[in-house]
Amino acid sequence: MERDTRDTRGIVDPAALLTRVRLRRHEPAEPLRPYVENYWFIDWDLPAPYASHVVPHPAVNLTFQWDEDEGPPYGELTGVSAPGLYTRKIGGRGRVCGVKFRPGAFRPFVPRVPVAEWTGRVLPYEEVFPATDVAAIVAPEPDPDDDRARVTALDTCLLALAPAAPDPVAELARGLVARIRAERGMRRVADLAREEGMSVRSLQRLFSGHVGVSPKWCILRYRIHEALETAGSRGDVDWAALAADLGYADQAHLVRDFTATVGVPPTAYPTS
Repeated sequence: MERDTRDTRGIVDPAALLTRVRLRRHEPAEPLRPYVENYWFIDWDLPAPYASHVVPHPAVNLTFQWDEDEGPPYGELTGVSAPGLYTRKIGGRGRVCGVKFRPGAFRPFVPRVPVAEWTGRVLPYEEVFPATDVAAIVAPEPDPDDDRARVTALDTCLLALAPAAPDPVAELARGLVARIRAERGMRRVADLAREEGMSVRSLQRLFSGHVGVSPKWCILRYRIHEALETAGSRGDVDWAALAADLGYADQAHLVRDFTATVGVPPTAYPTS
């Protein structure tokens, strides 16, 4: 089933990107949904190079990629990109078929390795998982528009790797990240730890092992996503009110974090 692609949280200047690429999101097979948020497919055919920028989510991604100028299709594991922006330059013709794992839900696929080991790293797929038929997922032929076949190929690949039983620790980590994302006013790790009946240190260890970044990092990143979405959709943002809504002490702190993460102050950010 194709999913709504209107959620562009984290994409810097999504209007510019979506005039250059074709983006689709699809749901994985039912047994994979506790672990995989969505499959995301991007195709492009560009006369000139373009650099896309993303303020990353606290999520691990698998990507199967084809670029007509880069040789055969290939697969990569990308850990959480921290800090700052993730930039990808594209040009000519190409495709990415991506798997976005739910934050906190990747560890069961490689249980012996803390997710923090992957943070900031990009590795060939084969260094983490057994080889798979990458070309069957991402190659442009025979039918460049056959998303259903690609979803089936991804399902087949991941179902062979999926854990046999749920991991309650991973489920806890996933739920905590989801809570941080949903509760806009949450700003203090100590408050989250207290409300969950955990010590701050235990919470930090949980996030290191299962999310790959700290709870403080997640809190900041999701609040910046909210600010980015607001800045891109409206030209008359009340930044003082938004800062208060997002749990910041004042507007200056929000502007500082936004500028440090995105690279430009909110007033310079393009609006739709």
